[in-house]
Amino acid sequence: MIPVVLVHGGSFAGSCWDRLVPYLDGSTLAVDLPGRGRHPAPPASVTIEAASRSVVGDIDEAGFDEVILVGHSLAGSSLPATVGLLGRRVRHVVLVACTVPSHGQSALDTLPSEVQEMVRVARDAEPGVLDDELARAFFGNDLDAEQFAWCKAQMVPEGLTLVMGQVDHTPLRVPVPRTWVRPLRDAIVDPEKQLEFARNVGDCPVIDIDAGHMCMISQPRRLAEILNGIADQ
Repeated sequence: MIPVVLVHGGSFAGSCWDRLVPYLDGSTLAVDLPGRGRHPAPPASVTIEAASRSVVGDIDEAGFDEVILVGHSLAGSSLPATVGLLGRRVRHVVLVACTVPSHGQSALDTLPSEVQEMVRVARDAEPGVLDDELARAFFGNDLDAEQFAWCKAQMVPEGLTLVMGQVDHTPLRVPVPRTWVRPLRDAIVDPEKQLEFARNVGDCPVIDIDAGHMCMISQPRRLAEILNGIADQ
């Protein structure tokens, strides 16, 4: 079975996948992007290029010759660059509730204009963790009390460099299979908007899951079924 590499989104580290990993059948690697976990770094240094190089470095360290690359949320902005670095070693790309801007745009460009302005104003502020109210609204709308407390404990400060980095779709022009997993109760990446993002990825079948944004916490068995099926192909 092809190893599965899990790339977390914004405001989290590799630990956000911990409740999913026991249900995956084969070898699994949940990476930490720069700025958290195994890879501490200043927030301003966490660019799309740095994120993609870090993922490839972890894959090389794990000794994986080929991988299923799974990204969640903001990881959609760095996955194309990661695919470009790995080339034919990527056997399948799975995008879970991802933000994949149009070619040459950033994740920031996909947000409403008033939110864009708020982000630009805040870009030089010290990164922090969302308070309970916002975290519940964005990430916890389908989590019970215990799940949300666990989810909140995994959150880390997030800088804005990944959000503001321009995405190059060129690596996605290679004929690598890709699948979109769309949580239908997502409160931060609207399910209809996800269909737009899936079109940016190209030929990308969509699998719906009855869950919110953090489906690896609320529906780990179902998400694992999807990933195991892809890895076993």
